Amino acid sequence: MRIDRTALADLACGAAFLGSGGGGDPYYARLLAEAELARHGAIGLVALEDLADDALVVPCGWIGAPTVSVEKLPSGRETVAGLRRMERILDRRIDAVMPVEIGGGNGLAPLTAAAQLGVPMVDADGMGRAFPESQMAIFNIRGLSACPSVLTDAGGSLVVVESVDNLAHERIARGVSVAMGGIAHMAEYPLSGRQAREHAIGGSVSAAIAIGAAVRRARGGGGDPFAALFDALRRSGLYARAGVLFDGKIVDLERETRNGFSVGRVAIEGFGEDGGRMLLEFQNENLVARRDGQVRAMVPDLITVMDRETADSITTERLKYGQRVKVVGAAAPPMLREARALDFVGPAAFGFAEGYVPIEALNGWDAGR
Repeated sequence: MRIDRTALADLACGAAFLGSGGGGDPYYARLLAEAELARHGAIGLVALEDLADDALVVPCGWIGAPTVSVEKLPSGRETVAGLRRMERILDRRIDAVMPVEIGGGNGLAPLTAAAQLGVPMVDADGMGRAFPESQMAIFNIRGLSACPSVLTDAGGSLVVVESVDNLAHERIARGVSVAMGGIAHMAEYPLSGRQAREHAIGGSVSAAIAIGAAVRRARGGGGDPFAALFDALRRSGLYARAGVLFDGKIVDLERETRNGFSVGRVAIEGFGEDGGRMLLEFQNENLVARRDGQVRAMVPDLITVMDRETADSITTERLKYGQRVKVVGAAAPPMLREARALDFVGPAAFGFAEGYVPIEALNGWDAGR
C-alpha cells in the first residue's frame, strides 16, 4: 500500500479519533505531509511481516503540551534532523520509520521523514492510541530501551538522551521539551525489524486509514458517520467494541499547561430533561469519563469528543465552551489490556483510585456492538 493524498486525509481523520483527544491536532502535520507528497509522490506503507530481521526501524513523534503546538508550529526540518543524528549514533542507515503513537498528529509525524529519507512508514505504532508519556509505549512495557533518543526543535537545537531507564528518559525528555519552548520532536526506541514484529501494535496505521475512509464515504453518501466509524473500528481487529457514551453540550472547561502537559477537565450537559452530565478528565489525552459520578470509560480504553453533526474529532486543546458533541468510547487493543500493560497505562498510572474495568462492561455492550 502507498499513502497518497486521499489516504493521507483518511489517516488524519482516523488518527484524530484514535488519539483519544491527544497526539496533537493532525491539521498541520497533514499540510507538511501533503507538501512532501507533492515533491516525492506517494509514500510506501510496509507491513511488519515484510521487515527484514536486521532492519533498523525508528519510531518518532512529538513530545510536549498540545496547547503549545497550536501556536508554536514546526519548521518541517525537526523530524529529519533527529533521524539523521540517530543514523550517525547507530552508524547505519534507517530502513523504515514508525509512529511512536497512532493518535492525532503523531500518527502522521513520520511521513515527512519517510518522504525525505526515501524509506517507507511501517503499518504499526507503539501505543495503539495516544498516551501522554514516553514510557507508556508498548516497547517499554515489553522491556525495550527508549535510548538513544534525539530531540529537536524548530530553531535547530538538538539533544541526545541516554538514560538509566525509560522512566528517567521520560523525565529528562519532558524537561528538554519544556526548555525547547513546550514541544519538541523526538526519535526514540530504535528497533530491529524482528523487535518491531514481536512488540509493535501491527495494523494501526491501515486501521486509521480505514476509519477515515469509512467516515468520508458516509458523509459523502448521506449516511451516518458514527455508524460507519463503529463498523470500521470493529473490522480493524484492534478496537472490538465502540459506541456513544454521551450526547450533549460543553458547559464548563478547565485547561492549563503544566509541566509539559495540557491538563484539565470538561463538563458536558446532556440534551433533554434526563440528559445528565458527563465529566472528562484529561492529561493531553482524555483519561476517564464519568456520567453523573459513575465511571463510563477509563484508560487505556479510548475516549474521544466528536462534533455531533460532522463526526470530526476534537482534540483537548480544541475544546470550547458551547460545542455540541458526542463522547465516543472504544475498547483499547488487547495488548494494552494485559495485566503488565495496565501497570503502565491503566487508571492507577494516572493517579485514579478506581481499578480498570473494560468499557464494554461499564456500558453493557456485547461483543457485536
